[in-house]
Amino acid sequence: MKNTYFTPGPAELYPTFGTHMQTALNEQIGSISHRSQRFRDIYKHTDQQLRTLLNIPVTHGIFFTGSASEVWERVLLNCVEHESFHLVNGSFSRKFYDYAQSLHKYAHVLEKPFGEGFDAAEIEVPEYAELVCLTHNETSSGVQMRPLEMHKLKRKYPKKLFCVDMVSSAPYPDLDFSLIDSAFFSVQKAFGMPAGLGVWIANEACLDKAERLQKYESMTIGAHNSLPMLWKNYQTFETPATPNVLFIYVLGKITEDLNKIGIETVRKQTEEKARMVYRFVETDERYSAFVKEERHRSQTVLVANTTAPAKDVMATAKEAGLIVGSGYGKQKDTQIRIANFPAVSIEQTAHLIDVLKK
Repeated sequence: MKNTYFTPGPAELYPTFGTHMQTALNEQIGSISHRSQRFRDIYKHTDQQLRTLLNIPVTHGIFFTGSASEVWERVLLNCVEHESFHLVNGSFSRKFYDYAQSLHKYAHVLEKPFGEGFDAAEIEVPEYAELVCLTHNETSSGVQMRPLEMHKLKRKYPKKLFCVDMVSSAPYPDLDFSLIDSAFFSVQKAFGMPAGLGVWIANEACLDKAERLQKYESMTIGAHNSLPMLWKNYQTFETPATPNVLFIYVLGKITEDLNKIGIETVRKQTEEKARMVYRFVETDERYSAFVKEERHRSQTVLVANTTAPAKDVMATAKEAGLIVGSGYGKQKDTQIRIANFPAVSIEQTAHLIDVLKK
């Protein structure tokens, strides 16, 4: 029996993934040179499709890395001379903060308990913080920060660089890239691919900062995939080092498929599936929504408390060919996480709810 994966990453593969992968294998794309015109055409196509889907302006470059975790290091090295500021309310936003400390940046933090979210009105960014690090969707706890709140905060602090982790939510969040300087995600979640490719979006203000820091003898912006080097190669749709050509090709094709559906339709379908699940967990006495404030509830990684041991709930779902995620860390035994990505349909979501009712 073929399983359906509601796990928050790696997740269910997008329905067209296999077709695009087979085409790539047939055309031997995995063997082509990353200095060839064929690769430049692939990069350009993926770039154009991502721009359309996410409404990315020409002021921003789109770069490829080995993972989203790599971008934590890249953006901190290239955009922070001394101080960064982090909103932390879960394990992955904390890792962004931990990376800053490991790189010997002075990292300010505003922290909330696991499961609680942020609003712009309650946030004061430290005076000398150069980079504000936000997490749109905290994968560990199922908390989102609404783009509207991010945009309000940027308008309050227009001279500071803003970077958004959208790893477990892209392409759902409607970010205004005239306000957001940088964002990043990886492909093994909402884009329905295996792990192995990160996408970093950064604007000219980030590039200017990196070029300035590069001139300081006492500073390093990294020896691998520095922003100036990425940007220089990007002008001809090339990369500094050999990238994951196969996945860049497939990402472009899946993004094209999403564009054919339309981003507004993708978002509406995501919200409808989220409503179905939240309605269920709020009306069944054996479950409850972990995130109490509706405005802070993730639309892409839904977390529910369970009265029965989580492993039993997961086992019941697995018997029906439905794989759901366990709670994160200390919540492993008392919570389940349900990924709500475009690869899973409304019908599959309804089937999961029917099984959980049992």
